[in-house]
Amino acid sequence: MSDVLPDPAATPPQTARVVNLPNALTVLRLAVVPLFAWLLLADGGMDEQRRWWATLFFALAIITDRYDGMIARRTNQVTEFGKLADPIADKALTGSALIGLSALDLLPWWVTLAILARELGVTLLRFWVIRHGVIAASRGGKAKTVVQALAIGLYLAPLTGLLASVRWWVMGAALVLTVVTGVDYVVRALRLRRTSARSMRAAAARRAAGREAGTVERRTDTAA
Repeated sequence: MSDVLPDPAATPPQTARVVNLPNALTVLRLAVVPLFAWLLLADGGMDEQRRWWATLFFALAIITDRYDGMIARRTNQVTEFGKLADPIADKALTGSALIGLSALDLLPWWVTLAILARELGVTLLRFWVIRHGVIAASRGGKAKTVVQALAIGLYLAPLTGLLASVRWWVMGAALVLTVVTGVDYVVRALRLRRTSARSMRAAAARRAAGREAGTVERRTDTAA
């Protein structure tokens, strides 16, 4: 199966209502972000009870992210609002968690910046190729999302002992997957720009225009 989805310009207009369960879950996830950030940063991150609540809210938000898209696809409730709001909610949740952890000196800033740079770069690439098609999530990308969420969850929880040591290794694995899948996305985006139906039509039009120009030039030379 191809990892490139059809050109969005060829997709029929949406018929699903904007007010539906998947979109409600997305909006709820976005609304939780300020409360989550407050729980995480309260008392400089020293309030263990609030840290556990922040971890719980993060876990629930991640679960809604897993199911809102699945419900939308299975019940034919995919909307333009959902396509736009879902990644925004994801980035807001993950970004606030990473920035909050670094602000509390629980996670090095370079890790946070590396992950956020990758996510921003992939988002910009999506806009860059949107007229050519949509690149489907790869297995590596899905694995990155799962491992990254697990790593963040382990850092959010006020853990001690072995689990506190294990979380760095999990975050290390998430960081490796983040970089590798980011490079893979760049490669697939460049390939899509070269091989999409839109690019092939444009290339054919340029060749046809070149041949026509050559014909006109030969005729002019002959007439002269």
